[in-house]
Amino acid sequence: TYFGEKIGGFRNPMSTEDPEEATMVTRLLNSIRTLTASLRPRRIRPIVPPVTVTDANDREVQIRQYSESDRNSLVTMYDDFDPTQRAQGVPPRSVEAIREWLSDALDGIHVVAAVNNKIVGHIGFVPDGTGRHELMIFVHPDYQQAGIGSDLIAAGLGHAEQAGVTYVWLSVEKRKRYQQQFYNRAGFSLVNSSGMTYRMSRLL
Repeated sequence: TYFGEKIGGFRNPMSTEDPEEATMVTRLLNSIRTLTASLRPRRIRPIVPPVTVTDANDREVQIRQYSESDRNSLVTMYDDFDPTQRAQGVPPRSVEAIREWLSDALDGIHVVAAVNNKIVGHIGFVPDGTGRHELMIFVHPDYQQAGIGSDLIAAGLGHAEQAGVTYVWLSVEKRKRYQQQFYNRAGFSLVNSSGMTYRMSRLL
């Protein structure tokens, strides 16, 4: 017998002389490779807005630079967050507090995601006084888990880089491993630990 015909006493399926069987085996292996590739986390790379994308629920999403006319819609988006969905105290719990918070946060560089002119996502790069920028990103609860966050951070990073931002950092809770993995896909690395949070950063 040939080694190519038998492996450990079993017939090697790739050595079949039946063309139809060989084709089926090849298709099966290609399907497995495709499935494996689809399960591998996709790297998020910066893109320059405006861009229009379709989310996982077939909704058309416009991702563009923030304008002052978006403020009321942005406040409405943040007011829709349930208290359990707030991270490290933000967004605040009342409309008045949200407006006050945004009056400071909107000093930086911002990109929004909109569906039918309704703001459903927001990413901002807020100067911290050291020449660096702190990242904030939120997606409306009804639009999460649909890929909007990935497109939003890609467009946000692209816009920030174009605007001259060079160093971006953020804080993420230690217990939220899925968020750490998300930011890692966008090029962020853990730099230090502080209490219940990690600090992550990247260069642009």
